[in-house]
Amino acid sequence: MSITRKPLDGPTRAPMAHRERVEWHDHAVNQLIAPGLGVLQVSTETGSWVVPPHRAVWIPVGVAHAHEAHGPSELRTLCFPTDVNPLRLDRPTVLSVSPLLREVVAVLTGAEHVPDRERELTPSQRRNLERVALDQLQRVEALPLGLPTPRDERLRDVAALLAADPGDERTLAELGAAVGAAERTLSRLFRAETGMSFPQWRGQLRLHHSLKLLAGGASVTGAAAACGYATPSAFIEAFRPAFGTTPGAYRREAAAT
Repeated sequence: MSITRKPLDGPTRAPMAHRERVEWHDHAVNQLIAPGLGVLQVSTETGSWVVPPHRAVWIPVGVAHAHEAHGPSELRTLCFPTDVNPLRLDRPTVLSVSPLLREVVAVLTGAEHVPDRERELTPSQRRNLERVALDQLQRVEALPLGLPTPRDERLRDVAALLAADPGDERTLAELGAAVGAAERTLSRLFRAETGMSFPQWRGQLRLHHSLKLLAGGASVTGAAAACGYATPSAFIEAFRPAFGTTPGAYRREAAAT
């Protein structure tokens, strides 16, 4: 299933079904994408980010991107003029979202729990909340959670094999034999093109895939096995620092919404 939405330069709130897409587009403004529930995969030409509700992605002006939902999700966005960039970021970046910033985004995009008579903000109220959002954005932590997209054809072939089966346990030498490239060459290219070692890149891919599985209802044990973790404990150890919660807590939150 796919949808095409006209890019908007103001607050956006849109429910999205599992595997629903917003196709490639860009904006003449900076955009903060902060899902209200579920998981959104945000893709650009240089990489992708899988974003749960307690994370957000900053998309600078002019960067072409697309969204895909995993599990029932909700797209929430705020837009800022080109000269408003509180983090001074020139590339898409995952951010840690404070509880206050999450609530401010919810109200600015039309929070459902606010009564109808109170949902319409006055211009003064909106300006005040936007100032709070900017203040919070100056305080948030940028997180290295992107999955860079390699350019080299051999790396793309390796990436395709692992995307099809993130639990694939083959070594880089074994994957290289499958795509016709030497281990040393692939290792050098991974660092040069993605800024990561191959184990780091594969670890990021597995974490991204685990979020999609959990959002779709997979158990923690099932997600761990599908993503190549030796034990659920090893999965939890990797998941918690990346996403600020445990896989079980995230799964319960996703089920509740």
